[in-house]
Amino acid sequence: MTRVLLTRAVRPLRHPRAVVPTAVAAAVLTASSGWLGVQVYERHTTERRHQDILAAARQSALNFTSLDYRHYDRDSGNVLKGATGDFAKQFSAQTEKLTKIVAENKSVSEGRILEAGIARADERTARVLVVADSKVTNVAAPQGTSRNYRLQLDLVLKDGRWLTSNVEFVG
Repeated sequence: MTRVLLTRAVRPLRHPRAVVPTAVAAAVLTASSGWLGVQVYERHTTERRHQDILAAARQSALNFTSLDYRHYDRDSGNVLKGATGDFAKQFSAQTEKLTKIVAENKSVSEGRILEAGIARADERTARVLVVADSKVTNVAAPQGTSRNYRLQLDLVLKDGRWLTSNVEFVG
């Protein structure tokens, strides 16, 4: 006895004209999803970079405006840890002279960062404007005086860290 295997016939698509528009819609949806994913990733990367830049600029400005004659070597070392290029060279060259002046005057400056904003930034460089103030005490002003700073800091990304390459006092 021979058995006959019955198979179901493959039916052609009922609406063959619907295949092309469906495929096009799927391709457009896939491309749009990919594009949106890239946009979200780039925005996240930019925001993270801006946060890192602002944190480095704030710390650099705080180090620059907070110096104490009792541990000036440590304080100036903190400034230099966040510095590079011309700024590092200039500050380092003045450290010996500043150490004497700060010690003679028994100067203590307690800085405070009020605001910081990015003027421009890309993947490797940034310019940040910082508003800071400090209370400065010394032999001439034992009760302390207030100083206000408007600083422009230029930063560069070096070995994965944002370092200050230039500091200017502005308006």
